[in-house]
Amino acid sequence: MAAEGIANERATRPNILLIMTDQHRVGLTRRTGCSVDTMPRLDALARQGTAFDRAYTSYPACVPARTSLLTGRFPTAHRVRQNSNAEHAFYQADLLDVLRAQGFQLHFAGKPHMHPGPDDFDSYAGPYWHTSGPQHTDDHRRFDNWLTDLDHGVADVPTPFAVEDQLPYRIATDAIAAVDDSRRDQPAFWWVSFPEPHNPYQVPEPYFSLVPEQDVPARIAGPEVIDAKGGNYRWLRELVEHKRPGYDDEWRRYRANYLGMLRLIDDQIGRLLDHLEDRHLDTVVIFVSDHGDYFADYGLQRKGAGMSDALMRIPFQISGPGILPGQTRQELVSMVDLMPTVCELIGAEIPPGVQGRGLLPLLSGEPTPADEFDSVIGELGYGGVPYALDDHPELHFPYQGRTFDELNSVTQSGGSRMLRRGDHKLIMDLNGSGELYDLARDPGELINLFDDPAHRATRDQLSADLIRWMIRIADDLPTGNYAPKAAPHNWRWAQ
Repeated sequence: MAAEGIANERATRPNILLIMTDQHRVGLTRRTGCSVDTMPRLDALARQGTAFDRAYTSYPACVPARTSLLTGRFPTAHRVRQNSNAEHAFYQADLLDVLRAQGFQLHFAGKPHMHPGPDDFDSYAGPYWHTSGPQHTDDHRRFDNWLTDLDHGVADVPTPFAVEDQLPYRIATDAIAAVDDSRRDQPAFWWVSFPEPHNPYQVPEPYFSLVPEQDVPARIAGPEVIDAKGGNYRWLRELVEHKRPGYDDEWRRYRANYLGMLRLIDDQIGRLLDHLEDRHLDTVVIFVSDHGDYFADYGLQRKGAGMSDALMRIPFQISGPGILPGQTRQELVSMVDLMPTVCELIGAEIPPGVQGRGLLPLLSGEPTPADEFDSVIGELGYGGVPYALDDHPELHFPYQGRTFDELNSVTQSGGSRMLRRGDHKLIMDLNGSGELYDLARDPGELINLFDDPAHRATRDQLSADLIRWMIRIADDLPTGNYAPKAAPHNWRWAQ
């Protein structure tokens, strides 16, 4: 179906369901090559629509990435580069503004970590965080306290609470209530935001035993490569080892819990989708995550250092009315592209200042200009200059004791930019240090080819691409009296 045909079909204004996970490592479902069948419902949903298997986050941290999702802008433009300053988001109109102007009801359930608040929605169930949420029973309270006591660690026993006490179950229940409370005389936007599979890594039975520890997928590399990765990777590894000696010994349990968490989430997604189907609600379903997880690679947990694909790649798929089923697209796309794509799906203008690309033609199966989708950029860094590895600045958590935050001043100070083209990936930082990887041959990004004379042409090509992208995402806001030329779908390099 042509893109225009999909746009015309939007005159019926289907509902939109945005399902979001947090810290979701890509490639861990049967469809994407994992040996464990973690998310059968999500895989089936992908086959019913279009999956973007080379999608990237704008920034490997929650609030900057979610601000990009809402605004269609990269962090240097929307100005949110920390989890602590969502209120400073800079934009002309975000996704909620566009949907509201188009007559959509707005409903939210789950973890926010974003600049909109409860008053920006018609209904708001939350906030849920990684260790707590609205508590409707004594077991909810006891479970949340148990989560807090885990201190974002890995549980070595099944969670001693029922599935119904888990945050994903409670969030799905709230989302189902929002569906039932939505009016039928206007379209609805339901945003369901699961805090998982983010740490703490815990899961009850039967999910705890989904995969025995000895059968978890092998990791690409363990702590033996940390010196080769260097820099912030080593600083973070040494910090956590100091606080939790021998923590990497539990890497198999960590992986097993993580895979079980994915299956639990998938079951709750299934509950919600079944409810929509039972009520015959015409719905476009978007699934995305904000960033990835080390999943024990490099001897690390959670996130925090560097721009490896473990953190930068994200799951991203769209299905529903008018979306061509059975597609797996290989274009390099970004979370930043989601907002303008929703604009196109509902027939709204893409607001000024949006930097993402509308993906409507891709959803209809059309070929795309190679120059527009053969590369993608990502960002990292709070600004300032990088700390030296022997610096000991004050952090927002104590150096002593078990508690730590992987997103801290040391690992995030300064700035880096990532550019992927084809199978190659370039990372440059503020100090002029470079990394170049061949992801086809080196998926763990362990062999730095930046100074290899045999790869100089590739390095030069990606360096030029990075410069071009940084020019492209210079902010168009604020607007003035002179209007720049607009490109259809915001495809600025289409020929």
